[in-house]
Amino acid sequence: MYSALLKRVIDFGAAFVLLVGLCPVIFFVALFLIFANKGTNVFFFQKRPGYKGKIFKVIKFKTMTDERDAEGNLLPDEQRMTKIGRFVRSTSLDELPQLFNVLKGDMSLVGPRPLLPEYLPLYSKEQARRHEVRPGITGWAQVNGRNDISWKKKFELDVWYVDHCSFLLDMKILFLTVKKVVVREGVSKSGHATTEPFNGNN
Repeated sequence: MYSALLKRVIDFGAAFVLLVGLCPVIFFVALFLIFANKGTNVFFFQKRPGYKGKIFKVIKFKTMTDERDAEGNLLPDEQRMTKIGRFVRSTSLDELPQLFNVLKGDMSLVGPRPLLPEYLPLYSKEQARRHEVRPGITGWAQVNGRNDISWKKKFELDVWYVDHCSFLLDMKILFLTVKKVVVREGVSKSGHATTEPFNGNN
């Protein structure tokens, strides 16, 4: 009953209240990023697979510039990440626009993080089960290491969440998320500005 109906109702109501309450924060973050990104778009749209692998466009604050090398290729993440962008990312403020995705029904407040479409054929059958629920702004893997754990461990935690999803578990994850954001744990993989790409299980 919770996963099939109540979770969506709670997601919609909570996302609406949060968007209204956080409007000033969203406005000022966008304002600062306009200067940091040198006038370019402050929002970042990217295709991601959601529930049952259906593709949708996730929206986040843009924490990197579009700077490219002489051959037209994007510079490494470390070079494109601005100081303001790094702060916005470390405090998870870049995730706030995803509340619009939650309102639309593409995402949930809690669930496996939506990853890149090119990862879909790389999953094992068990790992692909992460798409049996809506992806979330935060999730069980995020409060148990976030980007500082292996892909294998992330997917194990994601599937565990699918099998144990409940109201109390979601409340626990949301509480732990606030704690993680305050202490800024696991924001990036060691040696990376964000995290290393997933290259399959081999």
